[in-house]
This record gives sequence, C-alpha cells and structure tokens, in this order.
Amino acid sequence: MQNSVSGFSKFTKAEKIDWLVSNHFKNNAQAKANLERYWNTDKVLQKLHDEFTENTISNFYLPFGVAPNFLINDKMHVIPMTIEESSVVAAASNAAKFWMERGGFKAEVVSTTKVGQVHFMFHEKLEELESLFKTIKPQLFEQTKSITKNMEARGGGILDIELVDKTTQLSGYYQLHVTFETKDAMGANFINSCLEQIATTFKSCSKDIHVVMSILSNYVPDCLVRAEVSCTVDSLSTKAYSGQEFADTFIQAVRIAEVEPYRAVTHNKGIMNGVDSVVLATGNDFRAVEAGVHAYAARSGSYSSLTHASIENGMFKFWIELPLALGTVGGLTALHPMVKTALELLGNPSAKKLMQIVAVAGLAQNFAALKSLTTTGIQQGHMKMHLLNILNQFEANESEKAQLIEHFKTHTVTHSAVVKAIENLRA
Repeated sequence: MQNSVSGFSKFTKAEKIDWLVSNHFKNNAQAKANLERYWNTDKVLQKLHDEFTENTISNFYLPFGVAPNFLINDKMHVIPMTIEESSVVAAASNAAKFWMERGGFKAEVVSTTKVGQVHFMFHEKLEELESLFKTIKPQLFEQTKSITKNMEARGGGILDIELVDKTTQLSGYYQLHVTFETKDAMGANFINSCLEQIATTFKSCSKDIHVVMSILSNYVPDCLVRAEVSCTVDSLSTKAYSGQEFADTFIQAVRIAEVEPYRAVTHNKGIMNGVDSVVLATGNDFRAVEAGVHAYAARSGSYSSLTHASIENGMFKFWIELPLALGTVGGLTALHPMVKTALELLGNPSAKKLMQIVAVAGLAQNFAALKSLTTTGIQQGHMKMHLLNILNQFEANESEKAQLIEHFKTHTVTHSAVVKAIENLRA
C-alpha cells in the first residue's frame, strides 16, 4: 500500500519526521523546519512532552490566558484559560468584573459520586443471578482492598455495588453498577482497576457469566456542581436600557435555549468555551467533561440549556448545574509545568474547589454571550477581537496594525472590510 510503514513506533523522532516529510509534504525542508521550530529548547522539558503520548514529533501550542476579577464565594480569583478562540477570555473577564461589582459568584458542590460499570451477559434465571450476587458482594469489596487501600485512607473508595437488570433493552444484558468517591483525583485509572478486579472475582463464581467489558462512565450526573449570580433587577440598568428590559430579554433568551435544541447546542457550546479552557489549563480531560456535560443536557430526553434564569421579588438570578469529574492530583497535574502553574495560580485547589471555579467560568462565559446577543449583537465584540487574526493572515506589519486597529475603532469589523482597508492602506 502506498505510503504505508512498518515499525513506525520504533523509529527515532528524527526518523519519524524524515519519513513523514518525504512521503506526505511537497516542501520537505519547510515541513521539517515547521515541526522542529516548535520543539522546546529545554531538552529535558521536551523529553517530558515527548513522553506524554505516542509518536510525538512536535508540540502544538495554544494560548494560555488569564481572566482576572472573579469573585467566587467572597474570594478573588484569577482564572487560567487555555483556548485559541477570539474574545473568550475577554468575555469572561468582562463578566467577572460585571458581577464583582454586584456581589460576585456563589458556587457549591452538590455531590461527588462517580460511576463505573461491569457489563456482562447472563441467560439463566434472574433469581439465580440475584442470589449469586447477594452471596458474592462482600467478596467483591474484599478482593479490591489492595487497590482501594490508599484511596480509602484519603476518605474515598468504592461506595456501593449494585446489580442492574437491563434485559428489557438487550436480551441477557446486566450490569454491576459501581459508585466511587475519588477525592482530589479524577480517578479514571483507579476506577478501571477496581472494575477489572470486580469483574474477575464475579465471573469466577459462575460459568454462565460472560463479562463483555469493565469501564468507568464519563456520565456523572451525581458528580454535580452549581454556580449562580444574583442582583436586584434595577442594578442591571445602563444608559442604553433599563434593568427590567435587560432582565426580561435575557430570560427569554435562556428560555429559548431551554426549549429549542438547535439554539441549546450553540448556547451550551458557549458555556463550554469557558469550561473547556479551564479544564485544559488545569490538565484535566476536556473530552470526558464534554461528553458528560452534553449527556446531562439531554437527560430529560430533549437536549436543553445548561443555564437557567429567573426574576423573583425584584431579584434577577442566573445559574448553572454541571456534572464535572475533575482532579487536582495525578495525571498531568504532577507532570506538565504549565498545569502546575495554573493550579498554583488558583491556590492549589481541591477537586471540589476546582469544580466550583470551572462552573463559574462556564456561567460567566454564557452570561457574557447572552448579554451581547440581547443588546449589541454577538459580532461587534467578537469581530473586534478577531481583527488581529485577520491582520496576521495578511502579514500586516506593526505600523499597519496600529493604523487599522485605530480605523476599526469607529468602523464595523468584517473580513471583507478589513481586506479592503489593508488594500487601501498599502495602495
């Protein structure tokens, strides 16, 4: 097969790059230089990055920004955000300052239970399985003691093991539904190790039990955090609109996202701009968070908004509930220097504290987006932030950037308008 390769993983990094550039790029020298220019000059640090994953040939950098002025539970925070999208950090910062002047954000962890499952098939009588499970359940706990010992010393471990009958959905299909407390660890490896030991012990008790797989779930509806803001309706007033006008329109926008899935997906994507950027900056698994959050948004059977808003007795309230399985120990938290920096910036928080901070970042992002959408429109602020990206695409020099940034302070930013302005300036 053309361009196939054998033993690629055993190549040195230099050999991998040579093979890639000679087989997949027209300009070999430019491609090789591009890959090598993003290597870290600190060889020890680069080796660390090389070993995070497999077949590493270079690094892919994302901006590491900060959003100040977050008042959360009466304590000030500067939140690290790793994201490439224009205006996200600016929007979060604006929302933080807006609410700092109105009492700040309140956040609480509702629960921290995580889930793993042993999926198995059993085609004999349910009564036999229930009797077997009741008999062997103490052994399932006992056989995992060597794995759970350290976690239990920190106050975590296996909370419960339940037998779940799923045969109405799939003939012969059952689960051992296992709940965990993993304290400050995200706990994926811990959970999976426990599940595999439970499966081994369980299937050894009957030849009729066929274990299909044992794996944690990224759906964690009982690992839940809530964040909210509130103020009097009058304190939302500006020169452009009254507080009542703003609050009424804002709440309508939220309610549209509650009932219209097409809008809800984009609405929640904006929330995840804030969530993912902090999750990524702190070395957590943003793919797992995304999957769990969107499943939670569809838990009613229809995909809906993750945020909600109300007016009661003259008070405007805006809140979010998110399932977040996060960790502040283990994984990249102990290895990646920038993750260490991000966690130190946040005061080396516990997993619960990080859950609160991440939920607040998502709520702030959503507030900023809805505020723009229902007042000036989303593009005004976003395109101004996007202006530099467009200028860089056209390799504008510093003098051109300064002149064009000044020009677009009083003109609408669109891609075509920027192109025309560059052409006029250069002419």
